[in-house]
Amino acid sequence: MESKQTAYYKTPIGTAKIVGDNKGIIAITLLDDAIETSTKIPKNLQNCIVQLEEYFNGVRTDFTLKLNPQGTDFQQRVWNELLQVPFGKTRTYLEQSKKLGDPKAIRAVAAANSKNPIWIVIPCHRIIASDGSLTGYAGGIWRKKWLLEHENPSQQQSLF
Repeated sequence: MESKQTAYYKTPIGTAKIVGDNKGIIAITLLDDAIETSTKIPKNLQNCIVQLEEYFNGVRTDFTLKLNPQGTDFQQRVWNELLQVPFGKTRTYLEQSKKLGDPKAIRAVAAANSKNPIWIVIPCHRIIASDGSLTGYAGGIWRKKWLLEHENPSQQQSLF
């Protein structure tokens, strides 16, 4: 049995709880509780914290982590498809369903998105409603909005 390791990392949108083992990152969740960044980071989780820090500092757009999310075959397919949504882009739940080969599976896709255990790295925050509204994010809509704005800061428009 693999022993799971946990570390905490303070981000601009809450404390990230990172869980992993030697097969990869199992979960990244954002907590509302203000937990200090871990002082001793397990070796298996160090690269994850470095990459999250780079992401939040605006210098990383792609993660190169070994991932080990736990879920059903369908959930795994949905999460793998989420990894295809580029940084700074969004996709609708319908587009996501079509990419998975079943446009009628919107609810199932949305449900699988909501069960995504590796927030930010598996970018479920990039999936929006067909009308462009920000719906459904387990970490709260304010975090989804923050992440999307972080990835695609609106440029100041000139009036002239």
